[in-house]
Amino acid sequence: MTQKDAKKWFFKCLAILAALLGLTAITVVIVDPYFHYHGPFSFLSYKLYDERYTNDGISRHFDFDALITGTSMAQNFKPSEMDALFGTNSVKEAFSGAGYQEIADNLDRALTRNGKVTTVLWTLDYNGLLRDYDWAQYEEYPTYLYDNNPFNDVSYLFNKSVFYHNVLSNIERTLSGEPSVTMDEYSSFRAETGLNQILMSYDRNNVNRDVPTEFDEQAKDAVTQTITANVTALVNKYPDVTFYIFYSPYSICYWDALNIKNTLQRQVRAEHTATELLLACPNVRLYNFFDRYDVICNPDFYSDSGHYSAEINSRILQWIAGGDGLVTKENYLDRLKEEYEFYANYDYDSIYN
Repeated sequence: MTQKDAKKWFFKCLAILAALLGLTAITVVIVDPYFHYHGPFSFLSYKLYDERYTNDGISRHFDFDALITGTSMAQNFKPSEMDALFGTNSVKEAFSGAGYQEIADNLDRALTRNGKVTTVLWTLDYNGLLRDYDWAQYEEYPTYLYDNNPFNDVSYLFNKSVFYHNVLSNIERTLSGEPSVTMDEYSSFRAETGLNQILMSYDRNNVNRDVPTEFDEQAKDAVTQTITANVTALVNKYPDVTFYIFYSPYSICYWDALNIKNTLQRQVRAEHTATELLLACPNVRLYNFFDRYDVICNPDFYSDSGHYSAEINSRILQWIAGGDGLVTKENYLDRLKEEYEFYANYDYDSIYN
């Protein structure tokens, strides 16, 4: 091969490579499985999963005026049920295992981009009140999908995992006639429920007792920082949005663990502090379902000590729509007192007998 032929071959290879890369990028942009560039096309079928990759795209490009968010405690909410009860057009953006800060950051991006949002349904994980304000279970995030920097989009356009597991799978779904995953189905899960299922992950004989038990000034400051930085600062930034916030109603086994660790009073006092901060915001409607003993004391509604079944998500929507469980400045002290007395004196041994 002459030097001239070698040059031709080299540039031909470069041209082919550039063409293949361009075709790949165009395909990713068109299919756009995480909705980074546009909303869903009617002629494509989407599997709609990977919350931390998809939620920001939903915020950017979906049409909605209400948003459901929270951790796995929010995954089984059905936007269609919320819409029927509240007259909204809602989407769901849950983050399994998230801390308060991650959810707040996503909410801020969503509300900044979508000025039509008037309603937010927000699950506050009760066991997160005493964590650090910036506690995070996950350290790596697809931040290239969260910003408006076109240069770091190469991590999306030329991502082998995105192309094979998302772009091609969506094309395959489309060609096979499989419908898109609905917003009701998105991020939802099914799990076996009942006491035997709970006991697979909860052993009351091996509860960690090496934990702080006093609610001192340091603990109060921690709760204040967590709520102020991640909730009330955001709520006050968007005064025209109504935030329906509720503490996640864990099972009676969760309360059993608090008693075994001698941290029940600490947890209730943390709730006291958080509640006062939230009630100071005029656009917050705060709910507490810890007095729904028919649910909390029935293991058949739970798959572990914390996670309730989809039926409870539906009930929570109905309770909120009906004003049941509403916490006010007039009733919160009485509710806290009743809550503490009930869970401090409950016969926990009877659960397991």
